[in-house]
Amino acid sequence: MNHYFSTCPRGLESLLAEDLAAAGGKDIATVPGGVACSGSLETGYRINLESRIATRVLSRVAQGSYRNEAGVYQLAYDVDWSRLFSVDRSIRVYVTAIRSPLKSLEFITLKVKDAICDRFRAETGRRPSVNTKNPEVRIHLFITEQQATLYLDMSGEPLYVRGHKLAKIGAPLKENLAAGILRLAGWLPGTPLLDPMCGSGTFLLEAAQICLDDAPGLSREPGNFGFEHLKSFDAGIWRQLQRAAAERRREAVALPLYGSDIAADAVARTRQNLAHAGLDKLVTLEQADLLTRPAPAPAGTMVANPPYGERLGSEEELAAFYPPLGDALKQRFAGWSCWFLSADMRLPKLIRLQTSRKIPLYNGALECRLYNIEIVAGSRRDKKNPVPAAYESPGRN
Repeated sequence: MNHYFSTCPRGLESLLAEDLAAAGGKDIATVPGGVACSGSLETGYRINLESRIATRVLSRVAQGSYRNEAGVYQLAYDVDWSRLFSVDRSIRVYVTAIRSPLKSLEFITLKVKDAICDRFRAETGRRPSVNTKNPEVRIHLFITEQQATLYLDMSGEPLYVRGHKLAKIGAPLKENLAAGILRLAGWLPGTPLLDPMCGSGTFLLEAAQICLDDAPGLSREPGNFGFEHLKSFDAGIWRQLQRAAAERRREAVALPLYGSDIAADAVARTRQNLAHAGLDKLVTLEQADLLTRPAPAPAGTMVANPPYGERLGSEEELAAFYPPLGDALKQRFAGWSCWFLSADMRLPKLIRLQTSRKIPLYNGALECRLYNIEIVAGSRRDKKNPVPAAYESPGRN
């Protein structure tokens, strides 16, 4: 039985716990930023292949108390690393600490790397090379005030790197956060979905893959997962899981998925990314301003990641944007459930609409809220503040 720890954007831990349970995980326990579980080798593979929420999957190899750097070195040295991976594999060590008394994370990173190399040299007469850019084996050390835990990274690149995006934008939304927002919104395939600030198309890419039941890990190149470089790698189990996931993928047909953006280059980026993923014929795209565009269906779900002052949009511009946005929603989107991710806590007040839910989420290190506004048919319209001419509102996903 292996002990796994999967990381995720903060605020999505409960969704990740569901993914781990679906993959066969047992003894599931959530902490801020991740979920622990026990499970078989197949469970670890399934999480990497199937979870849309996980950032990476770590497999625990050692855990113990420590007092100083020498104690962490000894914990790492006592691991039989040559049993876990070949000396020919390149490595990199990552260190994360919470309330640790150790003064330098750089120094403790070096000590762990030295312990691994020293143990290999004692066992094989050789030491693995270090590759800080694209290592084959990633070792993670997590240290708290009194305890140190060592993990092998089963994922390699972060799992939100699906391999679909060619054209990107500044301040992008990670794919696993977008997938989590779709689940929190309660959106289901078959329900019309609109992203009116589509940016590079993250919400639309995730939604299309969900509609097709396309496992997110299927699109990654061979050798891209960390577990493929470990001695425990069971190619038979992995091929079987891949084959089963590929066989259940639904046939691609036009979907009630709609995207728009006021910026022509954002629409072009989204179109390029959808085409690269083979999904461009499934989604309806157009250049349009949210403040003036009509709803694409009588009812549905809107998801958007509007600018909120972090590199995009000044506070004054945003303060001027939110009131007409509220008017546009009331006038054109009656019957829609609208969800906005924002770090701007003024949004509910300035948009002048009742928010039914406010869910704390983190976009990287940035604390945000996911606001839900239900637009009820026949709601009062604000005639004193008509929707003005097009207002530039660049998407951020």
